[in-house]
Amino acid sequence: MNLRISPSDIFPWNENFQTGLSVIDEQHRKLVELLNKLASHLAYGVEKPELNMIFGELTEYAQYHFKTEESIWEKYLSADELPIEHARTHQSFVAEVLKLRGKQDEFATEQVIEEIVVFLTHWLAFHILESDKHMAKIVLSVQLGLTLDEAKDKARMEMSGALRVLIETILNMYDTLSTRTLQLMREVAERQRAEDKLRLTRKVIDSTLESIFITDQDGMIIDTNPSFCLDVQLDHAQIVGRDVRQLKPSLFSQDKSDEIWRTATESGHWAGETVGHDAEGEIEGAWLALSSIKDGHGVITHYVGVISSITHLVKRQQILEVEANHDALTGLPNRRLLQDRLDQAITRSNRAGRVMALCFLDLDGFKQVNDSLGHDAGDDALRLVAARLGKALRGEDTVARMGGDEFVLLLGDLDSEESAVQFLNRVLKDIALPMSISGKPAAVTASIGVTFYPRDQSTPELLLKHADEAMLTAKREGKSRYHFYS
Repeated sequence: MNLRISPSDIFPWNENFQTGLSVIDEQHRKLVELLNKLASHLAYGVEKPELNMIFGELTEYAQYHFKTEESIWEKYLSADELPIEHARTHQSFVAEVLKLRGKQDEFATEQVIEEIVVFLTHWLAFHILESDKHMAKIVLSVQLGLTLDEAKDKARMEMSGALRVLIETILNMYDTLSTRTLQLMREVAERQRAEDKLRLTRKVIDSTLESIFITDQDGMIIDTNPSFCLDVQLDHAQIVGRDVRQLKPSLFSQDKSDEIWRTATESGHWAGETVGHDAEGEIEGAWLALSSIKDGHGVITHYVGVISSITHLVKRQQILEVEANHDALTGLPNRRLLQDRLDQAITRSNRAGRVMALCFLDLDGFKQVNDSLGHDAGDDALRLVAARLGKALRGEDTVARMGGDEFVLLLGDLDSEESAVQFLNRVLKDIALPMSISGKPAAVTASIGVTFYPRDQSTPELLLKHADEAMLTAKREGKSRYHFYS
């Protein structure tokens, strides 16, 4: 996160820091600028590489400034010990800065930050007002023609009394000012981080494809993201104040709505799949996560919902279920779905006392169609037979393809075994009708084996086997006919 560094000064410059030597004053201002820059970055908690760079810049410039100062003092005060003592303070400053720089692993703590800022502020203010100003007064007097001793006496007099009180007052003021300014900058930095985090959070919410809504404790919407508006095809202003359950009825169906809101209220969170239909009747599936928000007293004030569309997954699941339960060539139920339908038919027959007929059908003459006209024509013939079987039976009956040219008919809810005869005759007649495949004539017939439940009190697997055996008997008896298992 890039913080905007405030230009606030820990060490504000004023005219009291002027020494009268323009070169030194200009360099002092640069040092103060670097100090303020370092203090600001410390307060705002920037990355260590950037802090190291500023520390290095401050150290290098301080050494450059000290050489400039010492050359001036040496030029005018070479016969005195003052330049030597002054140079020692320079050396101690550089050593202390390098020591503080070595504490970079602790920069995260307020105590270390304050220690660095207070030292630099106090040292620089004291050094300029006390030491540099004193030395500059001596140099200026020597430049005016006074002897070194006269210049020193004059400087001593000017630096005592009221000026001494002023210097001490300014130093105390700068210590207090630097501490308070640092505290203020830290508060500003924290506030800025919080604001940046809020802005980032809002951008994430506004940019996400998931629909997000916030309601009051009664489920009335108080805010949404653009995805939710797009989902319900309404402007934000048209949404606020409305009940989310009315805007998204497909997600809050009557049988699930109470559970969703009760769970979110009691446990704080509900998440799960909801599937319904939109206003156009299209399937609408979603993963809904609904959470309750509480105030400091534990009272629910808001609910937050996140809706992730899974409509494509629901539709895909339905397609997969169709593919798993239906024959790819004819679209008829396959062996798997037939097993389920057969189990249900047996249950209904037992409950209602009605007859069920299980018919195993095998085409006669299909091999000749396949061999003479090709496999594509054979596939067309199978599709045509499947369509004829579908039309011949009732809506509650089932016709399934077992594979190859084998089909199974499941006739339920019959009054008696004799009731199946008319269906079987119609099936034989319809299948035997001539076909035209790619402009060429073709013909097939069917051999059908039939077993009746509950006369045949067998398992579903044995019922199929018995019907298959009856079909083979029909083929042996001349084909294009049916035979009852006994």
